[in-house]
Amino acid sequence: MYRTFGWKGEGGVADFEWQAGYSDFSVSQSNLERVKRYIANQERHHLKLSFQDEVRGLLMKHQIECDERYVWD
Repeated sequence: MYRTFGWKGEGGVADFEWQAGYSDFSVSQSNLERVKRYIANQERHHLKLSFQDEVRGLLMKHQIECDERYVWD
């Protein structure tokens, strides 16, 4: 079963908007509640760790190569 967050409605997050650029990672059903809490607290979370640094960390953790010239606005 796949759920998409970001759209208002069932399973979505109210008042959520994509910025000009974004990353999309899938998560397992067992991590769904953790991801919901992360989204709810994302603004506070990014006071400690920038969005760019978080994405870099995720890419490194999952051994995904990218050229940052094409990632950021």
